[in-house]
Amino acid sequence: MTAWEPWIGRCIVQQDVLTAATLARFRATIDSAATGETAEQAIHWCLCLPDAPTAALGADGHPRREDSPDSFMPPIPLPRRMWAASDATFHAPFRAGAAIERTSTIAAINEKSGGTGKLVFVEVDHETRADGELAVSERQTIVFREPPPAAAGAVAGEAPEGDPDLSGWTWHRELLPDEALLFRYSALTFNSHRIHYDLPYATAEEGYRGLVVHGPLTATLLLDLAQRELGPNALTAFRMRAQAPAFCGEPLHLVGRAKEDGWEMAAIGPDGRTIMAAEAKA
Repeated sequence: MTAWEPWIGRCIVQQDVLTAATLARFRATIDSAATGETAEQAIHWCLCLPDAPTAALGADGHPRREDSPDSFMPPIPLPRRMWAASDATFHAPFRAGAAIERTSTIAAINEKSGGTGKLVFVEVDHETRADGELAVSERQTIVFREPPPAAAGAVAGEAPEGDPDLSGWTWHRELLPDEALLFRYSALTFNSHRIHYDLPYATAEEGYRGLVVHGPLTATLLLDLAQRELGPNALTAFRMRAQAPAFCGEPLHLVGRAKEDGWEMAAIGPDGRTIMAAEAKA
């Protein structure tokens, strides 16, 4: 038995309500042109939010992980955390006023070693219901990593320059994530991870070259691109994998193209590197 075996199967159930005000703020944050009571796909990442007291937050702004019967996430001693992947199936749309219930279960915990050191991957299954009907089922992969090298400034690097070749993509939307967008999404999702708003912490402590764009925000913008191209709630499935961080103040290219059984999508940085790779199906 591994040290994390007792955590497999641990479950938490949360309740929420999708209010009209939450839906309006979601649309305002991503500049969505949608209207009406039916919410866009990606709204589920703004529901059943963490609610740890401020006194329970760790140095990074996340709730401290403790070996306690009341703790959901295992006490993995690696300080850096990121949302690495998600595989979501959309069963039914959300509507304003719906009562929301999310059941989250730890499905697997795997330890690996990579070029940056020790890694621990935690896979969490979520089932989100709206007024009792299953709306989204999703497996998320969260990765925990070792701290960056002591010379964090060297890790941070310089912002890239140049224009990526996007000629092979059919859909394209360019935007410049700024501090206001990151602040609004942090507020919308009650996310206090300091890499999204505390520049000295992001660069000196975690070794990034700037404020980091939230992974769920990037995925949300890709789903918004799909809605702009295909219409509301057109997808039945969306799978994404984060490959590199996106940074505040650097152009972000959201792209897509048809393939045999759906669409290939990506978020691409100003130097052509893939920030997030995704697949979608109708």
